[in-house]
Amino acid sequence: MPLCCWEDHLIAVDSGTIWNGSDCTVSTHDHRHMQKRPIRQIRRLREHTVSLKVVILVASILASLGVAMAAPLTLTLIHVNDWDRMDGVDNAGGAARIATVAAEERTRAEAKGGLAIVTFGGDMISPSLLSGIDQGAHMINLADSIGFDVAVLGNHEFDFGPDVLRERLAESKTTWLAGNVSVAGRPGFPGAAATTMVEKDGYQIGFLGLVTPETSVISKAGPDVSFESVTETGARLADALKAAGADVVIALTHLELSTDLELLRTVEAIDVVLGGHDHLLIARHDGRQAVMKAGSQGRHVGVLNLSMDRVVKQDGALETVWKPEFRLRSTAGLEGDALISAMVRDYQAHLDKTLNVVIGESATELDTRRLSVRSGETAFGNLLADAIRAATESQIALYNGGGIRGDTVYPPGTKISRKIVLAELPFGNKTVMLRLTGAQVKQMLETGVSQTEQGGGRFPHVSGLAFSFDVRKPVGERVTSVSVGGAALKDDRSYTVATNDFLALGGDGYTVFGDSEILIDSRSGGLVASHLINYIVAVGTVSPRVEGRIRREDWAAGIARLDIFY
Repeated sequence: MPLCCWEDHLIAVDSGTIWNGSDCTVSTHDHRHMQKRPIRQIRRLREHTVSLKVVILVASILASLGVAMAAPLTLTLIHVNDWDRMDGVDNAGGAARIATVAAEERTRAEAKGGLAIVTFGGDMISPSLLSGIDQGAHMINLADSIGFDVAVLGNHEFDFGPDVLRERLAESKTTWLAGNVSVAGRPGFPGAAATTMVEKDGYQIGFLGLVTPETSVISKAGPDVSFESVTETGARLADALKAAGADVVIALTHLELSTDLELLRTVEAIDVVLGGHDHLLIARHDGRQAVMKAGSQGRHVGVLNLSMDRVVKQDGALETVWKPEFRLRSTAGLEGDALISAMVRDYQAHLDKTLNVVIGESATELDTRRLSVRSGETAFGNLLADAIRAATESQIALYNGGGIRGDTVYPPGTKISRKIVLAELPFGNKTVMLRLTGAQVKQMLETGVSQTEQGGGRFPHVSGLAFSFDVRKPVGERVTSVSVGGAALKDDRSYTVATNDFLALGGDGYTVFGDSEILIDSRSGGLVASHLINYIVAVGTVSPRVEGRIRREDWAAGIARLDIFY
């Protein structure tokens, strides 16, 4: 088992690892031990002695021919993933603290003659408050100032569409990778490579990049961008790197851990996975391959030291061997880099001046925590759904919990500003209205609750209707009752439904919308954030509550709420 935790909870430590304190240090050990050998093994020892002579002879021949064996090298990989907040969370993470750790580890490695490479596992330019305004340009600037060397695209890199991503990549000094992405059937994405190679003291370190194929569903990659098989692409790229002379192959991935592990099982040519996407804090080595992820938002920075050496095998061939040591460094309470801190303050001041305008007040608590908005009814979800239903005068409204991003609890009496609204709704989505049959409305809700136990972002927040569901039932059969305006849903009746343009295009698995009639499209619909702001301004003091629009029968039956981790 790996050392694995969700930022602040240690999940498991296997017997072959060492873990220390808030900074996790994991060292793998060779468990082979000396044994007394019986007389029948003397022949084997003689054979080994002969093999040793062969090795010495080969080494002498190489030396006489001027072929030098490379001295040992320590490669230090400094890894961050899923970082989109410039100022950190709860006195941890953020650009300045990441910069401090990266500089310390780079200095330490280079002082010992080693090589340090700062890597990123995807999801940088979105979502965040300022990214909703500058489409991630400030994050690229901060990343360049920190000094990221190699990065893989994440699904959130596509949140503003492929054209904006091309602009961001053109601005970046980092080498970006995306080996399984194609545009209009042609492999590659402009500004990103499939692989890259770094050389140090005779050693070749190969990198490849793989992006979750779910990006086409959960982001805005567009119809021309496609994502190929992770394992097939990974095998092809890893073999190509080995053929080009790579001593070690490192896959930068933005995938679920289960997919990363399947990739390692399937592709022996990959030595190390440095990942992201599921916000896990994990370090694992099975004796042959390694995987590391560093949580999210820079609250931890993963450091992987690979001690590399070349040995001569019994047949005389040279082989590169390596041994890993992991450190998962907490950034809590760490003093941030002064230059980066100043940059963040300047960005924040600009943001505050622009957005820190009070538009209303909430008389009730508003909960936008990730677990809350992806598992059940919330007051904020009701407020948001009410706002877009009012803006379109539709019968029903639905909004996905994954589009609510503040991850905050606002107490009663909170003054609501434009800044708060945009922090919660950073994607720049537009409100659209569709016409659906009752049967399609039920299918829409089935989609919404199909990934509830996994914390899927498709979980629905609704207005104008109420429904019950049970996660103990099979996917597609979970919705047990639906009413619209107090009356039972009728399959053959038509209903007007307000939602956002992302879902209307089939995002988050809402393919049912593809067969609906479009009444208000994204060109005509206004920004969701603007509709929410206008709704709050009109009411003045809002008081949304959890009122039974969504009833979970598994919870009503007394079953404990599911443990969902991200």
